[in-house]
Amino acid sequence: MVQMVLFPPGQNVTVVYQGRVAEEGALGVSGEGWRRKEPKEWNPLSICTQDSDHPFWTNQRWSSNSSSLESDGITFFIIQGLASLGEKRMILFVILLLIYIVILGGNSMIIFVTLSDPKLTSPMYFFLHNLAFVDMVYTTTTIPNMLAGFLTDELTISVPGCFLQMYFFIQLAVTGRGILTVMAYDRYVAICNPLRYAAIMTRPVRVLLVAGAWAFGTLCTMPATVMALQQPYCGLNVVRHGWCDPSSVRRLACADTSVDNIVSLSSALVSLLTTGVLILTSYVLIAVSISRKSVAQRLKAFGTCAAHLTVVSISYSAASFVYISYRVGNFSPEVRIIVSVLYSALTPFLNPMIYSLRNRELQEAIRRTVSRFRAAAVLP
Repeated sequence: MVQMVLFPPGQNVTVVYQGRVAEEGALGVSGEGWRRKEPKEWNPLSICTQDSDHPFWTNQRWSSNSSSLESDGITFFIIQGLASLGEKRMILFVILLLIYIVILGGNSMIIFVTLSDPKLTSPMYFFLHNLAFVDMVYTTTTIPNMLAGFLTDELTISVPGCFLQMYFFIQLAVTGRGILTVMAYDRYVAICNPLRYAAIMTRPVRVLLVAGAWAFGTLCTMPATVMALQQPYCGLNVVRHGWCDPSSVRRLACADTSVDNIVSLSSALVSLLTTGVLILTSYVLIAVSISRKSVAQRLKAFGTCAAHLTVVSISYSAASFVYISYRVGNFSPEVRIIVSVLYSALTPFLNPMIYSLRNRELQEAIRRTVSRFRAAAVLP
């Protein structure tokens, strides 16, 4: 005989697996289904509540013929997000929506202006509109899902959809850093080899560099994603994050994930250290080159690098802060989710402003574009 046991959302749950606490906290809906049968791999699994008078809400199946639980596998994940904040979620919804609108509007403007203005032919603007495109797609992989989660008590995502979101979120993040590295190399060539700049940074070379950034992102992302996809997922299917964060999803696997953790950490270190070292090397060479020039030439060289250097500094500083926040026990899960969301949106949000404020050519191109639209609107 199989019975369904229902539990109300928000109930505090402690899941004990093989004598260890596997999950603890408030849940909405958990696993696709657990069926009791003779113990094989799961032994034993018990679920305890703080209030035994209230049943849980879960898709558990119970059989009275045996004494253990086994997972039937899951077909969807539940994104817990910031459901515990209650009515405060609407405030965060408005803030995040405004940030997303600015990201889409600002980066779309950068793409349109750099592609349509005939005076912006420098390779720097080619890389800039590629970076703007990556920033737009990168935030689109998570923010719309987060916004939907603010408007509902239970946000679900299919297993394939979860892993696609995980892959593109990481891949686009690494690709963005790859393009920042390419832009640092572009500044190095422009300042240290100005006479050969046009000959070196030809269009085929630019396309090859951007393609290399995308390939680097794929190379750093694919191994960990494929390994996570091959893991069995059963029982609890509540992702305690705002989206399908890799570390949060790995905690739901039924098998050992130590190798996955090592591969994921190695990929993250390779992506961060490789791009960081190359960017630092470019700027060290630039500093050595301009040290032999006059003060006026130094200021001019610094002006061409200021916007890019600002973006890189903000990006890596924010990444360091997120890393520290995840390892300091004083932060609540909700604070860590908010920090992750702000980190993922910070650079795409600031990029259009930084490049528009620090680049006079781009400012003039934006004015010309606005003037053309005004003239077109006035004409009958």
